Order: sequence, then C-alpha cells, then structure tokens
Amino acid sequence: MKARISEIFKSIQGEGVYQGKEQVFVRFFGCNLNCLFCDTKPERYEEKTIEEVIKDISAYTDYHSLSITGGEPLLQIDFLKQLLPRLRASGRRIYLETNGTLYRQLEQVVGLVDIIAMDFKLPSSTGTGEFWVEHKAFFEIALRKEVFVKAVIGCETQVADVTKMLKIINELASDTCLVLQSQYPFEGMLQLKLNAIQALAQESGINARVLGQLHKVLGVR
Repeated sequence: MKARISEIFKSIQGEGVYQGKEQVFVRFFGCNLNCLFCDTKPERYEEKTIEEVIKDISAYTDYHSLSITGGEPLLQIDFLKQLLPRLRASGRRIYLETNGTLYRQLEQVVGLVDIIAMDFKLPSSTGTGEFWVEHKAFFEIALRKEVFVKAVIGCETQVADVTKMLKIINELASDTCLVLQSQYPFEGMLQLKLNAIQALAQESGINARVLGQLHKVLGVR
C-alpha cells in the first residue's frame, strides 16, 4: 500500500495551542475542500509505502510529536489505519491536523491519535459551503481525545457563522479551546473584528484565543 505524500520535514508548529513546539510534519497530498484562504496546496507528491514513510520520519529526533497533516490526511484513511499503529508502537505522539469534515474516517482512527487540531470551516470565510452537520459529528468523536478547534477569520467572515460554531462548541464541550486565526496580518479593522469575536466567544463561556501563524512570522516552513 502507498500514500500520496507531499513532504516530510521537521519544523515548529505555527498554529494553534501547540504553537512553537517542534514537530515532524507528514504532509498528505490532496483535500476534499478548496478554501479561499488555503496556503497549503502542494502541486507535487511522491507515492510512498509505510516503510518509506517510517524511514523518512526516523531521520529526525528530539521533537514533541508527529503532525499528520495535509491537505486532508483522512482522505487516505486506509493508509493511516496501517501507518498509525506502527508509529504509536514506537512511542511517537500523534497530532492530527484536519478540516473536521470526514467524521466517518475519524471514527476509524480516533483511538490511534493523541491530539486533534480540528478546523471549523466557516462558510463566509472559506467560500466552500456549509459543514455544520459534519463538524458537529466530527467534534463529538474528536472529544474522545485531546482536541482544540480553530477557525480562520477574515474580512468576509459573518457573525452568524461564528454564532453557529459557538453553539456547537457549547452544546458538546464548552471548555474546549477555540483558536481564532487571522486570515491576514493583524491590522486595522480585522484586528477589531477578531477582538469582537473573541469577546463574543468568551461571553458564551468559551476559552477563545487570537493567534497568528508563527511559522510565517519566523520565516520557516
């Protein structure tokens, strides 16, 4: 069995609550969405076997966790079902980065990961349509493990979408950390919008943080 792998490399996590932690990134090629703000659309990939992926990972030492990322890694679920047990058996901590829509696939591997970084794809931010049903089902499964959720906020983001997201979080796990990530650099009206959305989330009892993309600030991968 082979998977389409865009790259395997070591760097720091630039987003979310583990920002700054060293990770080895295994970037899977392909995604089921086409978000307007997407900045990870690799054009090339290699087909790699499980043994080849494990060998590439073994070139790195001294890191916090393995980031299984994309694209959308859960699209290649059959490969993950064979890869993840091998990685966990070697003592590696698994950090899954996902767009939070493929809940049936998550169900098959949730017991094989340690941390889930789940996106909420707000329709007004992404231009891809609504995924409220999928996000709710995904989040409910993800709560079996350590999980935080993330939403990209841009000038086009509508408060109505944010309110729907907050409702889902509050219904299932209000203590979950919500990361609000700026689509553009922190400045002007967007900064004010982020602050207002953070206040709205906190008023509803949700721990919301406004964070940028550290890897871009530092100029690393």
